[in-house]
Amino acid sequence: MTSRSEEYNVPFLHGLDSSDAIEEFLENRAVWGVELRWWPSLVWWETKLLWILSWASIIVSVFNYMLSFATLMFTGHLGALELAGASIANVGIQGLAYGIMLGMASAVQTVCGQAYGAKKYSSMGIVCQRAMILHLGAAFLLTFLYWFSGAFLRAIGQSDSIAEQGQLFARGLIPQLYAFALSCPMQRFLQAQNIVNPLAYMAVGVFLVHLLLTWVVVFVLDFGLLGAALTLSFSWWLLVILNGLYIVLSPSCKETWTGLSIRAFTGIWPYFKLTAASAVMLCLEIWYNQGLVLISGLLPNPTISLDTITVCMSYQTWDICFMLGMSAAASIRVSNELGAGHPRVTKFSVIVVNANSILISVAIGSGWQAIVAYVNIVTYYFIGLPIGCVLGFKTSLEVAGIWWGMIVGVTLQTLTLIVLTVRTNWNVEVEKATDRLKRSANEETLGLVAGA
Repeated sequence: MTSRSEEYNVPFLHGLDSSDAIEEFLENRAVWGVELRWWPSLVWWETKLLWILSWASIIVSVFNYMLSFATLMFTGHLGALELAGASIANVGIQGLAYGIMLGMASAVQTVCGQAYGAKKYSSMGIVCQRAMILHLGAAFLLTFLYWFSGAFLRAIGQSDSIAEQGQLFARGLIPQLYAFALSCPMQRFLQAQNIVNPLAYMAVGVFLVHLLLTWVVVFVLDFGLLGAALTLSFSWWLLVILNGLYIVLSPSCKETWTGLSIRAFTGIWPYFKLTAASAVMLCLEIWYNQGLVLISGLLPNPTISLDTITVCMSYQTWDICFMLGMSAAASIRVSNELGAGHPRVTKFSVIVVNANSILISVAIGSGWQAIVAYVNIVTYYFIGLPIGCVLGFKTSLEVAGIWWGMIVGVTLQTLTLIVLTVRTNWNVEVEKATDRLKRSANEETLGLVAGA
């Protein structure tokens, strides 16, 4: 006669109905009460799922970043002034827009991820369209910043010549701003369905085309800084077209994308509240790093200080790209399991995610963006930044002191998120996810984020 423990070994051997079977396996025991011999199988199952999603998400994040990075490399051949203008526009203007757009897009991960887990597939297309509407609205408002970026750059202390070149580069990126507004929701829409490999192939392909086009525009046609910016915009629109064609034509999206609908304009306000919280959450992190660079320029020896912290930030940017890919995958796992009504599997996923040091993904998958925004304000701006300023300006540490202030802020944020996840009742979170998916006169299209 087969023992009960042997019956529960089946999902790990054959991968049949893994999530449902493991939820049942954990139902009569707490996660921490699982026998030690089952932990290797459980951890392997969750880690495998996480990395199947992660590797492609990391590639997407890295190669999307490489589009801008490669453009800056080519502008360096135009001259020092052009490179300075493009660089400051990339950090001060484009970085601001990226923070807002990526933050807003995390709301798509939350809602679409939970809807996919709950098998409310037709709702996902409406959510994606609703997100596009809000992203395009944000892009319209940011257009004024791009167009009048010269005045903004002068206001933060840049010289007239650098501000002029930065404005020229930023104006060439206005089409890219609208492409990014569409690409962010579409990528999160596909990732929420665990469709990640096609996104990786498209990201790599567009990057290779971008290298060729930028080389032709800069070196052969000699179109200068504006040509380089417009080429970057074109490459992003190429990525949008490929993403869009996949969503419309692929059989994988036939249940989740049912065409454009006027219903996307309903329920905008409750979705906007989650989107705004998401944007604030990520912007506070990005602006924290950018603020450190600006503060370093006020130290007694600004040239060395800026060079030093710029090198450190360059390495950190690659790390951020890697972690954004991991975070996207982990938030999909958490939101899918919450939507599927699996509190025990969700809790176990969170344990594995925390072991991989991507706590922010737990917040995104659970819809905690507003809470994390408050955590970021306190740990980064009320604690980390003042400590960095004191150490940088009042001691001999200078730029190293500012860097240590950043480390203090990040450490406190991590500890706070650990306490938050440990104290979370995941049964309650499942109920919240269920309510979010049901609250509306039309369960499939309206109010998916009401009460978030």
